[in-house]
Amino acid sequence: MSTPDPVATASPPSMPSAEERNWAMAAHLSALAGGLLSWFFGGLGVFVGPLVVWLIKKDTMPFVDEQGKEALNFNITCAIAFLILIVFSVMTLGIGLLLTVPLWVAVGIFWLVVTIIATVKTSNGEHYRYPIALRLIS
Repeated sequence: MSTPDPVATASPPSMPSAEERNWAMAAHLSALAGGLLSWFFGGLGVFVGPLVVWLIKKDTMPFVDEQGKEALNFNITCAIAFLILIVFSVMTLGIGLLLTVPLWVAVGIFWLVVTIIATVKTSNGEHYRYPIALRLIS
């Protein structure tokens, strides 16, 4: 008699509740709001919203804990990238703007697209992992 395969008999992960999905979406969407409100600072406020949502709900909602950390890590990574581009522009006395302006646009479009994808995925209860992010908060 063979033993049952543990992978085949494992129960599927439970679907996060509607409230958990809404809070996880808020973690991702708050980055959009922070980015729009802080665009004149190079978008450096994008991590404030995810940080607040994650700190409020991390202990009571596991899905929000996971997605809040994802949003926070990704947005800190993007803020660091923008900060590096700003410093490079200043250090080159503005000549570096020929390089940094197209990079700002590219990073900004990438940030917008993957943030929207993350929001849609979490609204469906899926676990989303950003393609490029420093894992600073674990």
